[in-house]
Amino acid sequence: MTHSIITRLEAAATATEARLVAALKDVPLPGEILRPERLMAAMRHGALAGGKRLRPFLVLESAALFGLPRQQALTAAAAVECVHCYSLVHDDLPAMDNDDLRRGQPTVHRAYDEATAILAGDGLLTLAFDLMCDDATHPDPKVRLALTRGLARASGVGGMVGGQMLDLAAEGRFSGPDGAAGTPLALSADEIITLQSMKTGALLAFAVEAGGLLGQADAPARTALASYGRALGAAFQIADDILDVEGSAEAMGKKVGKDAAAGKGTLVSTLGLDGARARLATLVEEAQQALAPFGAQAETLIEAAYFVAARQN
Repeated sequence: MTHSIITRLEAAATATEARLVAALKDVPLPGEILRPERLMAAMRHGALAGGKRLRPFLVLESAALFGLPRQQALTAAAAVECVHCYSLVHDDLPAMDNDDLRRGQPTVHRAYDEATAILAGDGLLTLAFDLMCDDATHPDPKVRLALTRGLARASGVGGMVGGQMLDLAAEGRFSGPDGAAGTPLALSADEIITLQSMKTGALLAFAVEAGGLLGQADAPARTALASYGRALGAAFQIADDILDVEGSAEAMGKKVGKDAAAGKGTLVSTLGLDGARARLATLVEEAQQALAPFGAQAETLIEAAYFVAARQN
């Protein structure tokens, strides 16, 4: 991993942060009546607390393959990040993962309260679609429509939200029709892969595909990006599962060891650490091979795959 990927990640994060700051101002937009001060503060707490900004980085870098300057892809990148941030706010809630820390800071429901956190997540989610429909995203309304639909499907019932439901069910969080307590499910490796491809992978994969939509790429190029995005999303989740076992709370900025405590099925628990590492290496190789049609232009995205596998937080 070179210094170049870190520099480009930081530059993308800085640009995304500035776009989010602009979108999260207290001043109401045309068609809005009022932006409640407490709600906006909670939304900013959930969205402006730092982080790698990997998903907007992927939007920007994949769009760059087709000659789009960063500024022209930035609104779409910010929209994707709003969905990601909303999901973190809701994942941290007592009804979900019940976390106190996120990125080394109190989670939104701890910094404010549970009801405000729910509404802050709702606000970030709906803001994402407001941004994606904005003329600033792309001058062609057909492109904006394709982006909006793609984001909805990646983040909705057949993607991130559905994956979270499967994850909760696997933990035994739901009682049966007779009121009996739920029991954790022993998922197969294939079932875990499906769950993770929805909960984590779908939005990461869409971030890559969004760059192709913005750049109005042809079908072969979009197919290559989709293959890369799927491999990258799967690699990201395996790396996360490994870090939950081996990482530190200080480096992660949140609790570790949660998967085992919750009885959660992961590829680490199913394949073991060595098996999970082997699959991670295979996925990184798949990601690299998917970008072969782009040649040297794809060097940054290839480095991103190695970064995802080697990250410490």
